[in-house]
Amino acid sequence: MQATGPFVVGLTGGIGSGKSTAADLLVARGAGLVDTDAIAHRLTGPAGAAMPAIVAAFGPGAARPDGALDRARMREQAFADPTRRLQLESILHPMIRAAALQDLGRSSAPYVLLAVPLLSATSGYRERMDRILVVDCSRDRQIERVVQRSGLSREQVAAIIAVQPAREQRLAMADDVIDNDGDESALAPQVERLHQQYLRLAQSKRTAARPRQPDA
Repeated sequence: MQATGPFVVGLTGGIGSGKSTAADLLVARGAGLVDTDAIAHRLTGPAGAAMPAIVAAFGPGAARPDGALDRARMREQAFADPTRRLQLESILHPMIRAAALQDLGRSSAPYVLLAVPLLSATSGYRERMDRILVVDCSRDRQIERVVQRSGLSREQVAAIIAVQPAREQRLAMADDVIDNDGDESALAPQVERLHQQYLRLAQSKRTAARPRQPDA
């Protein structure tokens, strides 16, 4: 457990695992949320802070007419040439990490979820986490969910899953696991149990961090 700062729960899971649904349920119960995906969208939106460096590296075609990142084009490039994906990550990841850690320091929630989808393959976050929560489901369930919500083909979704960290890697680093292979009704009891656990752990951390009063 990190000694100072808010109690931080690292939240991760593969595409289509239901991370956002689990996060929403925990936030509804009072958790704070720092979402690195949302930060990435902010950095790569129109006039986003990362766009000048991305355009310089990849050319004007990396941006849409409104100035935001052309995600479809960059996704194609990343899958066609892994070095392009690494180049994009080298621009974005340090900026996302800096913004995420800054947002953590601003939270006044009892505990904070730090959502990092590719946590097992991303450095610079784990030392700020007190627990790691993995939302887990089968590969077939991942594909089914992403196809339904995105319009991508099963082959396209399978290709995305193939370049993400393996399910076994995620589970190996988990302190806590939410089984999300079923429908949403099965999530609530798991979320409530973890929420109560995190409240207790966060309170213990705050108590341990209080300076001891000198003996009278």
